[in-house]
Amino acid sequence: MRENRIIEQLRFDDQGLVPVIIQHALTKEVLTLAYMNKEALEKTYETNETWLWSRSRQELWNKGAKSGNRQKLISISADCDGDTLLLKVLPAGPACHTGSYSCFSRETEVGEIAEGSSENNHFFILKELEALIATRQKEMPVGAYTTYLFEKGIDKILKKVGEEAAEVLLAAKNRNQDELRYEMADLFYHLLVLLREQNLPLEQVLLELQNRQNKNR
Repeated sequence: MRENRIIEQLRFDDQGLVPVIIQHALTKEVLTLAYMNKEALEKTYETNETWLWSRSRQELWNKGAKSGNRQKLISISADCDGDTLLLKVLPAGPACHTGSYSCFSRETEVGEIAEGSSENNHFFILKELEALIATRQKEMPVGAYTTYLFEKGIDKILKKVGEEAAEVLLAAKNRNQDELRYEMADLFYHLLVLLREQNLPLEQVLLELQNRQNKNR
């Protein structure tokens, strides 16, 4: 099996570990850098979810087992020297323990801002909003509107999605672009809350769109 060949060819360090770069399979954004031992790699292949070795806790752990922010495995590849792994995944939520979408969210630009950077990537705000909603669901801070929605449950969330959709229709009917922009933003937010309540990552929806596009080519 291909996974056996990769394991056999890997050059683990003196602690039995290899660094692992975890990358979003669709956006290609680097989510985190972690470490695996042989057992973590075997369990990752076995479960199609990310398993890692915690150097601080000295234990094996399944990414997202507690937070719900699991990562579905898409592919694994080793570098040319066999001492580093690249995992491409579809995350169910933030990759960073801080609640940020990526562990590399603190960015310093050098020179001109390139097209496609996070500041110019309009998809970036959706990822950050999804990460914030996931954090709100986990921490449930008192007084936060997102907390209120999760406390009220699915019926309230569905009602708000319906209400915001109706507001979008009304704004479009009135040919009011300012109102339409505002209501569409509200609708996007409530749809992301709904996706989180249903434990369905935004990436899965985008992947469905991509699959449809590929079929229509």
